[in-house]
Amino acid sequence: MTKLGVIGGSGLYDIEQMTDVRKERVETPFGNPSDDLILGRVGDREIVFLPRHGVGHYLNPTEVPYRANVHAMKQLGVTHLLSVSAVGSLTERYPPLTLVCPDQIIDRTIHRDRTFFEHGVVAHVGIAHPFCPDFASCLISRAEDAGISVQRGGTYVAIEGPQFSTIAESELYRSWGAAIIGMTAMPEARLAREAELHYVQLAMVTDFDVWHEDEGHVSVEKVVEYLHRNAANAKKVVLSLLNGGLDWPSTCTCPTALANAIITASDRIPAEQRKRLSVIAGKYFKS
Repeated sequence: MTKLGVIGGSGLYDIEQMTDVRKERVETPFGNPSDDLILGRVGDREIVFLPRHGVGHYLNPTEVPYRANVHAMKQLGVTHLLSVSAVGSLTERYPPLTLVCPDQIIDRTIHRDRTFFEHGVVAHVGIAHPFCPDFASCLISRAEDAGISVQRGGTYVAIEGPQFSTIAESELYRSWGAAIIGMTAMPEARLAREAELHYVQLAMVTDFDVWHEDEGHVSVEKVVEYLHRNAANAKKVVLSLLNGGLDWPSTCTCPTALANAIITASDRIPAEQRKRLSVIAGKYFKS
């Protein structure tokens, strides 16, 4: 059975059609998630929400426990993980209030744990296509069903933050052909691939970063204002995904990303790591 998980801002979780709503505190081998997870149903579809920065937004982008967050989703049986976040635009094509489903990432983060595999076990997963193309097609189609336009394609630059870019940095990323810029897609996308989840990003454009001569520079006030204006559309997309279902023709390799990725000899994997990674990779460990 498919199951949708959503990581994003707390405003997403007010979906009137949700029933059986409850909070669950989840412990993982990689520490505590950002906050309690919110579980519920829309019709016969299950959904799991998690506020990425914690309720009240008290975790900066570097402090977010990405490994614990993705692991908690996997523990709860999530198969499809939707990341919803604010981004700046690096192109005229995506003005503020645009919703974007990017297809590539440039990772400029430097201080974050980016893999589940360490301390005696090594895996090399493929991440040429960091977002699941099949899930992206499903999301865009369901958004259209709800009358919401989502632009497909473009490269997301993930920066460490929490500061915004300098003008020189913004112009550099534009020269690379990047379309949007944010602070949270990495290592979330890497970890979702290691967890064999279908993962996509619904990016909500709030500003033109700092490169646009005719626009004021990005500010917290502007980001929050446009986030609130975009939240209603993001909720409609989530609801349409639940109503329409996630059963979409799939040829991706997300569910088998680890099949040939673990390079460590089975008899060399420490027992404590087998236990620690049981939810992520247990099916690949020989007894």
